[in-house]
Amino acid sequence: MNIKPIRNEDDLRAAFQQLERVFQAQAGTLEADEMEILVTLIEGYERKHYPIAAADPVDAIKFRMEQQGLTQKDLEPFIGSSGRVSEVLNHKRGLSLQMIKRLHNGLNIPYESLLSAG
Repeated sequence: MNIKPIRNEDDLRAAFQQLERVFQAQAGTLEADEMEILVTLIEGYERKHYPIAAADPVDAIKFRMEQQGLTQKDLEPFIGSSGRVSEVLNHKRGLSLQMIKRLHNGLNIPYESLLSAG
């Protein structure tokens, strides 16, 4: 096992190539240990160099609407009047904590998605 830090794209590519060789290793072997270390190093490098931005709360609501075939009218119990629903979906009004709680409890949208800055 010859593992070194991942400092650039060439190191990343080499780490992925080595990971492919040891990925199916049996638990408890040196190759399995190497696989775990490589995964940790790759994840750390990618988290630092390719961060994923938080989803927009409105996008999370629209995604759930699409999943469940909901209309804006269906959101009224969670957000308020039709005008308020329209304002939220058009980014003209932010979500209140009460709306966030109702959307989470009623539509099972994760708090993390509803609380992100978007």
